[in-house]
Amino acid sequence: MSSTKLMPVLALLLPSLAACAPPYEGTPTAPAATAAVETPAALPAATSATPPATDAAGAEALRVKLEKLLAVKIDRVSPSPLPGVYEVQSGLNFGYVSADGEYLIEGDLVHVSTGEAITENSRKKERLVAVAKLGASNLIEFAPPADKIKHTITVFTDVDCGYCRMLHSQIADYNARGIAIRYAFFPRTGPNTESFRKAEVVWCSADRKTALTNAKLSGQVNGSPNCKNPVLEQYTTGASIGVRGTPALVLEDGELIPGYQPPDQLAQMLDGKAAKVAGPTDAAPKG
Repeated sequence: MSSTKLMPVLALLLPSLAACAPPYEGTPTAPAATAAVETPAALPAATSATPPATDAAGAEALRVKLEKLLAVKIDRVSPSPLPGVYEVQSGLNFGYVSADGEYLIEGDLVHVSTGEAITENSRKKERLVAVAKLGASNLIEFAPPADKIKHTITVFTDVDCGYCRMLHSQIADYNARGIAIRYAFFPRTGPNTESFRKAEVVWCSADRKTALTNAKLSGQVNGSPNCKNPVLEQYTTGASIGVRGTPALVLEDGELIPGYQPPDQLAQMLDGKAAKVAGPTDAAPKG
């Protein structure tokens, strides 16, 4: 397969610059499933010598074959809910392939009867893994008292983003609703820019929380960026999980919300997700 055919996939791996994200209205949905195409009565036999993947060894052989054909690093090949079809992962890009590796489907898999966004659920898991690797100690946290925390989210932020400043100006309101916010840096202009330098200066400050607040209030920072800092790692991680603008919120289930959310709206969203996970409460026993 030529590299030209891979451009739509590879393009998803590249961070793109975006303006500050305004309030996001609605829940992100997975891309629409590709319409079914009628299959010809007879298909030519596959020419590959790779046997159908039926076990771990077969899946690994399939992964190696796809890496060679697509010239892209394949992180994982695993069975999908669709019989005879395997899920292929490259970063946060997913596709589906036949067991012999000859037919590749680009797009999201959705369970029609239940509405479950199967591919997006896979992305959510990977986002949580990526954020966890950053380490809580490398994030700047604004949280209510420990016994008042109901939800903890990660926010990718830029000190020069207007909507990031709006969000931070209401940090006490988020905390009052039981929401702890952990900030990771995502200077939208990228490395070797003034916004990136400001993020590094904030991290190198003796009091990072105060430095971040002051930077968001005034756009100015004082100090030196000459310390070991996680800004570049956070920036590249954000790009890899789909952050394209700021603020970008990674929720507890791995969902990515691309934009500012008012405190009440965010609390309602998080409480609703928690209630859905908990399920209906048992009815009180009859006396």
